[in-house]
This record gives sequence, C-alpha cells and structure tokens, in this order.
Amino acid sequence: MENENTNELGNIEAAIEAILYAAGYPISYQKLSEVLGVGVKDIKKLVRLMSERYNSPKSEHGITMLVFEDSCQFCTKEQFAPYIREALGIRRGGNLSASSMEVLAIVAYNQPVTRAFIDTVRGVDSAYAVGSLLDKALIEAVGRLDAPGRPMLYGTTENFLRVFGINSLADLPDVGELPIVLEQHLIEGEQQELDIPMPENEEGNMENESDE
Repeated sequence: MENENTNELGNIEAAIEAILYAAGYPISYQKLSEVLGVGVKDIKKLVRLMSERYNSPKSEHGITMLVFEDSCQFCTKEQFAPYIREALGIRRGGNLSASSMEVLAIVAYNQPVTRAFIDTVRGVDSAYAVGSLLDKALIEAVGRLDAPGRPMLYGTTENFLRVFGINSLADLPDVGELPIVLEQHLIEGEQQELDIPMPENEEGNMENESDE
C-alpha cells in the first residue's frame, strides 16, 4: 500500500514537472489541482518540496523552480544564460536605466503608489520611466486612490518577481541593503542589461532609455 502511495506521489510530481517544462510560464496551483485531481493545498506542499530540491545549492540541475503565491514556474539558472543565448540565437531584452531602477525600487518598497508619490520621492518627473516599466510588464496599475482626481495606483507584477529571481516581495532585501543591490546592477551609472522579454511588436526595436 505504501509503495502504491509513493508511486502515485511520484507520478504527480513527474506530471507537474512535465506541465511546467512544457509551459515555460507560471502555472497556477488551481490549474494543476484541476488537471491532476489533487487538492490545491497538497499541490502547494508538493511544489515546495520540489523547489527545495531544485533550488538547493547542491542541485546539479540547470533549472530552478520559482514558487509564487498562486503559481509556480521553471526557469533556467542565471549562470547558464550566455550559453542559452548563443545556442538559441536569443538577443537580450530591454535595458533598465538608472532612473527606471530607481522608480522600480520606489514602487516595490512602497506599493501601491501613485505617480505623484514617485515624482515627489525622486524630485523629478517620472512619466517616461513609469511608462517604460509598464511596457516591460514590471509594474502594473492595481487600482485608483480614493482622493480627488482618483489617481492611478501602481504595484509590481509577477513578471517583476520572475525577472529578479525572487518568489515574493518578502524576499526583497532590507531597505538598508538597497543601495548595495542597486550598485551591483548599475556599475558607474551604466545601464543594466536584464533578460526582460520584449513585446512581440517591439522585437525589431531595441529601446534605449536615457536617465531623466
């Protein structure tokens, strides 16, 4: 009986691997539950166990498992990106300038926020940077502030978590560590190159963003 349960568990895990591998994008626990006939709570527990193996420092896999609040996804490990690009002929996605990184940090640590709040913190107009981050699906409109004019509120997206390789906003570094993190991404003010998928209609155009 124990062997049957073990085999069944192994089959479910293998099915999850196959689905995530074939998808290439986040799959919700609800969808996995419906397809595999297993409760959402049990799917989440199994995914957590799988992620511990895939994300262990001792893992020899070339992929990692991102575990979000409502979904999960397989991604290749960052150190293999150069080989993947060369083998598949993939160009880099869009670049993030210092101004966009600054706006993204403000949104990430204070969300939901308005454009006016971002402008106040930075001391300059941030329309271009906000628009660029919206285009790259790193931030999104999450509602409107209950105030005169009902300004739009912005927050980070699941794509933001995926691009920066974190599972949730709880994994963001402490605010005090933020300058160190940004320095790692922006050396001497140069633009950071991130693997941000560009919209299909922009495939032929590489956006160059100047600091505001």
